[in-house]
Amino acid sequence: MSADPTQVLAFETDCHIFDGCGFPAPGLHSFLFEPLWGDGDSNLYFNKTMLLALLGSLVIVGFFWAAFARPKVVPGKLQMVAEAGYDFVRRGIVYETIGKREGEKYVPFMVSLFFFVWMMNLWSIVPLAAFPVTAIISYPLVLAVIVWVTWIALTFKRHGFVGFFKNITGYDPSIGPVLPLSMTIEFFSNLLIRPFTHAVRLFANMFAGHTLLLLFTIASWYLLNGIGIAYAGVSFVMVLVMTLFELFIQAVQAYVFVLLACSYIQGALAEHH
Repeated sequence: MSADPTQVLAFETDCHIFDGCGFPAPGLHSFLFEPLWGDGDSNLYFNKTMLLALLGSLVIVGFFWAAFARPKVVPGKLQMVAEAGYDFVRRGIVYETIGKREGEKYVPFMVSLFFFVWMMNLWSIVPLAAFPVTAIISYPLVLAVIVWVTWIALTFKRHGFVGFFKNITGYDPSIGPVLPLSMTIEFFSNLLIRPFTHAVRLFANMFAGHTLLLLFTIASWYLLNGIGIAYAGVSFVMVLVMTLFELFIQAVQAYVFVLLACSYIQGALAEHH
């Protein structure tokens, strides 16, 4: 059966409303990228998200290197911004959660984590990039596993094997007969579910935000035909609104991710649980 020549493929850029083509709605295909280098079939390749992650890392390192390479008593603008960001994570997250005495040694780790997550989120609104790296589950999952391994190691180091077991199972004999059930739930929650929820919280927000932003962006172009132009204007306004909203959410998600990481470490270091 021959294809109808009046039907335009949904992903064609010249597809507009009233042209006989369907709305090119975003989907899972919007989160898949062809390899820039290598063969995707052999799992040895380099794609857009990997490039953005690499560039983001270089941007962060370059920014802090430029800001602190030659620190001054009276800081310049770049050093002032870098110090403000560093101090925000140190005082606003680490000290508030872990405490100054215990938390100081974890400040560099948390600052790195915060700015890396934030930069990966920010790619969503950067022209040409236009994609949040953390909307691919593997990236937040790796970060969550790093935090999880750190929590496990610190708990075992601070409390020993018995204390480690009590920590991850929430051992509390005062709750009586339900103690075995409570310990079983806490055990699976901490060892299996914790890194998963830590990663999914970041991933889901970035995935949903990018999908909505993509939806309104595509709709703005798709409606540019006839009377649909009026609706295209409304859709474009929503693009601007969603972009501003995404800026807020991107910073909040970086904050929440690091806040949870600090709370896990605080739990590992605490004497009583």
